[in-house]
Amino acid sequence: MQLRPLGSTNLFVSPIGLGLAALGRPGYINIGHAEDLEENYDVDVMQTRAHRVLDAAHRAGIVYFDVARSYGRSEMFLNSWLTSRSIRPETLVIGSKWGYRYTADWQVHAEFHEIKEHSIDRLQSQWRESQSMLGAHLDLYQIHSATLESGVLQNTAVLQELAHLKEQGIAIGLTTSGPQQGQVIYSALELKVDGLSLFDCVQSTWNLLERSAGEALQSAHEAGLGVIVKEALANGRLTDRNNPASPNNPIERLETEAQRLKTSIDGLALAAVLANPWVHVVLSGAARPEHLQSNLNALKTTFDEEAEQNLSGLVEEPGTYWALRSELSWN
Repeated sequence: MQLRPLGSTNLFVSPIGLGLAALGRPGYINIGHAEDLEENYDVDVMQTRAHRVLDAAHRAGIVYFDVARSYGRSEMFLNSWLTSRSIRPETLVIGSKWGYRYTADWQVHAEFHEIKEHSIDRLQSQWRESQSMLGAHLDLYQIHSATLESGVLQNTAVLQELAHLKEQGIAIGLTTSGPQQGQVIYSALELKVDGLSLFDCVQSTWNLLERSAGEALQSAHEAGLGVIVKEALANGRLTDRNNPASPNNPIERLETEAQRLKTSIDGLALAAVLANPWVHVVLSGAARPEHLQSNLNALKTTFDEEAEQNLSGLVEEPGTYWALRSELSWN
């Protein structure tokens, strides 16, 4: 898998990365998550499962791995894999995130699965936790789901602390979610601390259903930021697990196009992301090795103009997309 620079950073990444949101905790909103985990949430079993997927990713040439403080034990599982496989820090790129605290207590169903707080205290405490877990392997630290409402991009203490981490050689990023992703990205591009641009990387949702952040992400790319795309499969809505009775179900059109291009449905959806020249990495959220292998079909799939024409009608209004996402059940 050919590596590429992550924007203007000195980090080199694979076009497909592995996110551990579905591997680090029993409950998640991906359709079919319970089936993926075989409803076995024993910590040791889940760690072994995570290691299998990490091994498959490593063998395939994936070098970017993405975790977060709120992804249950994702940092712990990744650390145990790095240690047990004697992986050298310089051979991988690892990003983590701060701003959400995991609160589900290893349960599938909880009143709150994660609680957001973009304060200086949360940044400092979670940075210590991430660093103690990942050490020299940690390359990129991201604000988890920066929004206009949270005020994090106006929090001077937080911005100064992030600038301090950047001075120590840590790349600084932000992730975005929700219908205002584009506005958040543009605000981040304008932000400077002591006259210098703060952000090295942005991670956003873009997929065949939700393309609203595309122009902003292109601007980020042109400004030298690394661009990571998450939720390329729309939490399972762009797979054959989508409920056939759901509104605007895309599966029939995806199946037809995947057959024409001789690929898998998920490979087609990820290839659509990689067809954008402003994308450096698209994340696989696979929870099983066989799903990861299917995702990797994207690397040998050309998302051509005919595919774009045939699938452009799948696009939803951002408000509709994010409302439907909020209705997905934790399982």
